[in-house]
Amino acid sequence: MGYRTKHIGTRIFAALRPSPRVPTMPWSAQGSNWWASPATLVVLFLGLALFGIGEGALVAAGLGNAPWTVLAQGLARRTPLDIGGATIVVSLVVLLGWIPLRQRPGLGTVGNVVVIGLVLDVASRALPRPDAFVWQLLQVAAGIVTIAVASALYLTANLGPGPRDGWMTGLQRRTGIGIATVRTTIELCALLLGIALGGHAGLGTIAFAILVGYALAAIFRLLVWVTRPRPGVDVALETD
Repeated sequence: MGYRTKHIGTRIFAALRPSPRVPTMPWSAQGSNWWASPATLVVLFLGLALFGIGEGALVAAGLGNAPWTVLAQGLARRTPLDIGGATIVVSLVVLLGWIPLRQRPGLGTVGNVVVIGLVLDVASRALPRPDAFVWQLLQVAAGIVTIAVASALYLTANLGPGPRDGWMTGLQRRTGIGIATVRTTIELCALLLGIALGGHAGLGTIAFAILVGYALAAIFRLLVWVTRPRPGVDVALETD
């Protein structure tokens, strides 16, 4: 194998290897968490809208909701709250967890609550509800990939993470553990707690909890690779 072939292989490997942190992109906001250039705002709201579509795909697939919805279901079973009220309570508790992490909210935090909810409601009604198991699995996979791309877009806008993403980015920053490992651990903890409280999980729920963190980190790496200049230099590899 020649040097050129090895060099191309190294570049492809570096592009696909999951990124250990949220990267800074050309569109990332600098300074304020509440305002940015039009291009950054477009990236932010595109990401939020895609996230709602991805969540809607999971709901419509019928193989289980996201782990945090399972947690809200379990809390609703154990308290007088309905699932909507339980979701709000969970979000408030998560936001309180930002305090020791010194995580700052921003426009993206507010948009995460408002935009995703609105798009999710429309998408879950409009997207197909397949009966065949294979098509259900494919829709779950599409939903996970869509959510990973969406999360990568709005997080790299750098205008504040969503309530749950704040734990992910805050813990990654404080501990230095890779973003994929942190996200997967958080999702699995939410899932297990939700099941313990009586929430309903399915195959799609488990797949989401295990895969979404690594899919997100891979999309981060891919975005960096796509947008970086193309000088003839080796790509530095980061370790998780």
